[in-house]
Amino acid sequence: MAVSGCVLFLFVVGHCIGNLQVFLGPEAINRYGAFLQGLKELLWPVRIIMLSLVVLHFWSASTLTLENQSARPVAYAEWNPSVASYASRTMFVGGLVVACFIVYHILHYTALVNVGGGDFANSAQFEYDYDGHKIHNIFKMLVVGFNIKWVSFFYIIAVGLLSLHISHGAQAMFQSLGLRSKAYTPAVRCFAAAIAVFLFVGYSSIPVAIMLGFGQEALK
Repeated sequence: MAVSGCVLFLFVVGHCIGNLQVFLGPEAINRYGAFLQGLKELLWPVRIIMLSLVVLHFWSASTLTLENQSARPVAYAEWNPSVASYASRTMFVGGLVVACFIVYHILHYTALVNVGGGDFANSAQFEYDYDGHKIHNIFKMLVVGFNIKWVSFFYIIAVGLLSLHISHGAQAMFQSLGLRSKAYTPAVRCFAAAIAVFLFVGYSSIPVAIMLGFGQEALK
């Protein structure tokens, strides 16, 4: 679980940094998308690997949860959750919600399935010629998608749960891989908290900005 979580963690950070290029304007984010689409020999293998890691991560979490429950079939006489953080106590449930969000996100912005309303049924509007070949107008896709407020709020809640998940998962990852000691445990905690805040602010800033009017010229 730690190894799959580490790779997924790196992907989530890289994906966030890439998506933040939307604030540089349509040309920047669409050029970034064209670069990724141009890696045809790598794009689908990477997608398959990442989805496999999500499945492996979920399977590992389920297995560990069942093992923990079977190790203590009788509940505590007095349970004091204060010794464990809220993030650690909600890892499995939060992970389930994040897994559902990943499926929704792929359907919404990769498969362009009209799962959130709006004008996603007309996928041709999200294509235009760039250097002699057609690419996705990612900027317009984001604006159209996040103009629907319930979709934006769902994304914000989901990335909040993802950030909460990572705030504990990043710490547990170091411990599971044998890379944690008392000497730098405070640094690991600070790193996990900082990266969780960065991911939440980074991801949620896009739907918030669009709801506030950013990029509306793409709809004209």
